Amino acid sequence: MNKYVIIVAGGVGSRMNSLLPKQFMLLGGQPLLMYPIRTFYDSGIKEIIVVIPHTYIELWESLCLEHSFTVPHKVVAGGHFRTQSVKNGLDEISNPTAVVAIHDGARPFVSKETIEHAFQLAIETGTAVPYLDLTDSLRLIEGNVSRCVERDRYKSIQTPQCFKLALLIEAYHTSQEQSFADDASLVEQLDVNISLFKGNKENIKITSPLDFIIAEAILKSKEESEKEE
Repeated sequence: MNKYVIIVAGGVGSRMNSLLPKQFMLLGGQPLLMYPIRTFYDSGIKEIIVVIPHTYIELWESLCLEHSFTVPHKVVAGGHFRTQSVKNGLDEISNPTAVVAIHDGARPFVSKETIEHAFQLAIETGTAVPYLDLTDSLRLIEGNVSRCVERDRYKSIQTPQCFKLALLIEAYHTSQEQSFADDASLVEQLDVNISLFKGNKENIKITSPLDFIIAEAILKSKEESEKEE
């Protein structure tokens, strides 16, 4: 059974207040997007599809040369919406028995364990979505009234979200939505149960300048741990 990953890096960085989209900004001296590509490859996933805005493909190619980044991957032009970007990636997969992970390009610290667990669970059940427990108290706001809700009933969702290819294709070609929470929200419209598993805390999504500061701290901690080993 072939394993694929589609890394969606189609954002334009509006929340970063930067002219350069966050996936191309430097983290620890190299573009952020290179981190998840390398981790998936090192985890044994050799079919890597990276979806990038067509206006930035030439920039990405030059960054790969500049940083001597030689991890094999295929670059595909993204669409105006994430839906189209994922569809463009799916169009590159012809193996009907494939299992496909969809990962945010702005999540540089996905662990090998999370990747391996995602694929194994998706092979067994057809779906696999990583989550984290919430630590803050939650309140539900309804009009001018708010009320406390049970925190344990809610989870924070990450990527990679992994599915059998047939489910993804059916979900993306059935739904007419242009905007959605994540890939799992589309697949569950097929009345398919979404299998959850515990993700890794470092797998943050970088969307703001503060997130970059946190990411630098995580990277420094990882480098120090590797030196101690």
